[in-house]
Amino acid sequence: MTQNTNDGPQQGETIGASAPGQHEGLERDPSDWVSGDDPMTEAQRSYLDTLAKQAGEELPADLNKAQASEHIERLKAENS
Repeated sequence: MTQNTNDGPQQGETIGASAPGQHEGLERDPSDWVSGDDPMTEAQRSYLDTLAKQAGEELPADLNKAQASEHIERLKAENS
């Protein structure tokens, strides 16, 4: 019987950026997401509802993930 070597972290393995700026360029435009056409998540809906109320805006409830993300980023930028 062979032992599974993928049971946990390997020696020297890391996750996340190890230096500031290392992750630059990894962020993709929401319109390029494979799942961007899926309905927005419940977390997106809740956060977007809060941001829209704070901004005094009404948004359609049938946004997809990409559209919701774009609205979230826009509303965050406007409120900061």
